[in-house]
Amino acid sequence: MIYILCFVLFAVGLYGIFCKKNLIKIILGFMIADYALNLFLILLGYKKQGIAPILSKGQNLEKFAKTAVDPLPQALVLTSIVIGLAITALFIAIAVRIYERYGTFDITKIRKLKG
Repeated sequence: MIYILCFVLFAVGLYGIFCKKNLIKIILGFMIADYALNLFLILLGYKKQGIAPILSKGQNLEKFAKTAVDPLPQALVLTSIVIGLAITALFIAIAVRIYERYGTFDITKIRKLKG
């Protein structure tokens, strides 16, 4: 069920990216889709009654392997958060420059303008 909700959140983000005409709403749609993807990656590594993937001295290796969550999706999500933040900052910087030049965030009006 949670995977379906994650897909719905991703679909809302795609709707914001492809169907909206305002640059700010497109950026928000991108952010929602990015967060949905991060949530999906975290859900892939989830294990019910899982423990943190930190091996300590004297711990049974076989039991640890069966109960520890997968650390790879966690590392991928941390990397994805940083990359998503940088891309969002770039989008916002471009949107500000477009607003300064054209005086609007509406992409249909921007396409009609020359210069």
